[in-house]
Amino acid sequence: MADPVSNALSFDVEEWFQAEVFAGRIPPARWGEFESRCGPQTEFILGLLGERGVRATFFVLGLVAERLPSLVRRIADAGHELACHGYDHTMITRQTPEEFRDDVRRAKAVLEDLGGTAVAGYRAPTFSVTAGTRWALDVLLESGFLYDASVYPIRHDRYGIPSAPRFPHVAAERGGRRLWEFPGPTLRLAGMTLPAAGGGYLRLFPCRWSRMAIRRANRAGRPLTVFAHPWEFDEGLPVFPLPRLARLRHYGGIRGNARKLRRLLGEFRFEPLGAIARRLEGGGR
Repeated sequence: MADPVSNALSFDVEEWFQAEVFAGRIPPARWGEFESRCGPQTEFILGLLGERGVRATFFVLGLVAERLPSLVRRIADAGHELACHGYDHTMITRQTPEEFRDDVRRAKAVLEDLGGTAVAGYRAPTFSVTAGTRWALDVLLESGFLYDASVYPIRHDRYGIPSAPRFPHVAAERGGRRLWEFPGPTLRLAGMTLPAAGGGYLRLFPCRWSRMAIRRANRAGRPLTVFAHPWEFDEGLPVFPLPRLARLRHYGGIRGNARKLRRLLGEFRFEPLGAIARRLEGGGR
């Protein structure tokens, strides 16, 4: 019998008020006015993973790492992978190539200094590697990254490349070096590619939807990249006035989200993205 497929498990470590839904509503100049809740919620996730003996990838904002250096060390000391989420959660679609290069290299240096290990992976804020920002993949390759996890192969009002492959693949190559892409998790149903098993799609959809997506991918011998944010497990999350749809997207399903994650951890196999990327780079699966 073949070994079970290892899926990739990841968490984007950012403050609740740094989410894209608050862009233009809570500018960076006001971030200091709001309570930092990232630390306790990340500690909750670390405890949950410790109970299950699961290691994951934590994509950490450079700004968060600077403000909470002990949290970065806790993640690394617990055996998890540190990866880069950019410096201050600016979407790539609002950056020039030069600004993006400076952003990722600055954040990567902060994380490597605090974690004491090389950072191999990157995930863009709000999956903002799109058809118009594919140039970012070349910048990542030039900057020493092994893999990216910023492309979502769906249609969405903020992000997505619907034609992108659904499973890990080589996204850029130069001088004998390759950049692997780990797309956002999806489910193929009725001829459509639909999101599942991550972020709001984990919170808002029934757990069976995410379980079906993972199960189908694994039966085909493919890993799925499950993701979440620490604030998505915070039942005391401060409520900020938002339009109805934005309020649903951001706050919906937080209560009970930990139960869903526990179920996935108990049913499927997970490991950090970097471990899978290195295995793929070596010719394995």
